[in-house]
Amino acid sequence: MSFNRKTLTHSTLGLLAVLFVALVLLSNTLFRGTRLDLTENSLYTLSEGTRNILGKLDEPIHLSLYFSDKATAESNRPDVRSLRLYFERVRELLEEMESRAGGKLRLSVIDPLPYSEAEDRASAAGLQGIPLGPSGEKIFLGLVGVNSTDGRTAIPFFDPGKESFLEYDIAKLIHGLAVVKKPTVGFLAGLAMTGGFDPLTRGMREPWAVYRQLTQMFEVKPLQAANLKAIDSEVDVLVVVHPKQLDEDAQYAIDQFVLRGGHLLLFVDPHGELDNSGADPGNPMAAIMASKASDLPALFKAWGVEYSADQVVLDRAHALSVSTSPGAAPTRHPAMLRFTRPDLKRDDVITANLDTLHVATAGFFKLAKDSPARLTPLIESSDQAMTVAAEQVKFANNPSSLLAAFKASGERYCMACRLEGKFKTAFPDRNDPEHLAEAKEPGEILLVADTDILSDRMWVRTQNFFGQKLLNAFADNGDFFANAVDNLAGSSDLISIRGRGISSRPFTKVEELKQAADNRFRFKEQELQRELADTERKLAELQSGKSNDEKFVLSPEQQKELENFFKRKLEIRKELREVRRRLDADIDTLGARLKFINIGLVPLLLTLGTLAFLGWKAKQRLV
Repeated sequence: MSFNRKTLTHSTLGLLAVLFVALVLLSNTLFRGTRLDLTENSLYTLSEGTRNILGKLDEPIHLSLYFSDKATAESNRPDVRSLRLYFERVRELLEEMESRAGGKLRLSVIDPLPYSEAEDRASAAGLQGIPLGPSGEKIFLGLVGVNSTDGRTAIPFFDPGKESFLEYDIAKLIHGLAVVKKPTVGFLAGLAMTGGFDPLTRGMREPWAVYRQLTQMFEVKPLQAANLKAIDSEVDVLVVVHPKQLDEDAQYAIDQFVLRGGHLLLFVDPHGELDNSGADPGNPMAAIMASKASDLPALFKAWGVEYSADQVVLDRAHALSVSTSPGAAPTRHPAMLRFTRPDLKRDDVITANLDTLHVATAGFFKLAKDSPARLTPLIESSDQAMTVAAEQVKFANNPSSLLAAFKASGERYCMACRLEGKFKTAFPDRNDPEHLAEAKEPGEILLVADTDILSDRMWVRTQNFFGQKLLNAFADNGDFFANAVDNLAGSSDLISIRGRGISSRPFTKVEELKQAADNRFRFKEQELQRELADTERKLAELQSGKSNDEKFVLSPEQQKELENFFKRKLEIRKELREVRRRLDADIDTLGARLKFINIGLVPLLLTLGTLAFLGWKAKQRLV
């Protein structure tokens, strides 16, 4: 009988194994190329922008993913184990891109063993090796891309902390290899940002640091507002800073550039503090009384956004402390604002990795009533903010006067934003050749209501080091500008790729249980400490009443007090162990439940769903 049961058990297991293999082979045949992404944030589904970039590849691109597999395989360090998991995430994403590229994207995975030629190639390509272990071997997790014309670019190291922008970074690398031409940036500024001769000082002035960065990264084409009739088609990104009193032709040129699908980065300001309008050595009041505001009202109206060129945002929560005079104590200035990492948008590539931004006398944007456009804030005030007339800030001798009359409106004000929509022209009556009344495709504009954000004094100190000018940044304003232009210099598909979810899914419920248990432990420990202190106090009181001859001998009261204390200590330790035991039991139960759901229930449901689908298909064929 036992033989029969044993034989039956083996037969059943064998039958189940055959059925499992048959189902796997059947599903591989029926659903070849079919993928179902059930992750919460669709981690394994490429965004439309990435698919478009891959679909437009004309020439093959070869990607080499370097990862030190063997060097990290035996490590028990948590950071190295996390890196191995992240490598799988990167590899799977690259394989998904390869499958979507129609053969134009080829992926190789290389393990650069220590002291091998592959390691030399990784280092030569600019990949960053991280030292591991006492012998100093380096581990790599980076990507090198090569196009058919030997164009080469790399991601030096995949930082797990930037997982939300993993798809964007890889798509950007591929796009850069597909389009080898350096982007051209048209630059139109109403401020003296480009350097040159200063008629006021009769000397040469240095270009602003952001402008120097711009010329290093892109092909920059300065534009003159006085004779601007059109923006050349070769311009990929148009940067406009502090446009003041632009004539209709210049505004029309910007208008048509946007409608043609051009990418615009626009800075306006209700009070540009670096604006030297009205400067007259013989009449100091002329500069003080001159307007420092810039605006493009016709274009803003056409784009469906509102901006007040005479209103400045005050924010009590983000006010910077400034010195108003030598020797005076710093005073919080509600018009000079500091934004730190928690205040900045973390799911936008422009601000995701910035730590600090400074703005001064900034304005704000909001969507016009019934506007079809979509406005996404990048920099936003706190709800402890209000707006005042720019003239009030301009003539405020002391920022304390602004705080004295401060009354928060409770509204958050958007100082920088993305504006998306299918824009219409602001000049419907013009009939110039190739005039566009409306954009053919939805476009995107970046708007910033502050020009001081670009000035050196708000973010960088320049030092002269043996004839070399070194930039010592104390804020990330320069990175904000560079990120914005770099983002717009990509294709529209690349710009559309936003930050994604991350694959790391911490067990928050387990963490909550641990935190609750820790709190209970701390409470018990504090209770024990209080009882210990109380016992010591009582012992000291009993000791103080004894003579010198008896001070080293415990009295019956002291002996009883000590026994009570040790007894209570044992009870509390027992309670602590019970708390720990219950915690472990709760975590084990939760772990078992999660394992059942992930390992048993989900595959079972998928199998049943597959069988039901196959049955339905078979029934349809019979009908």
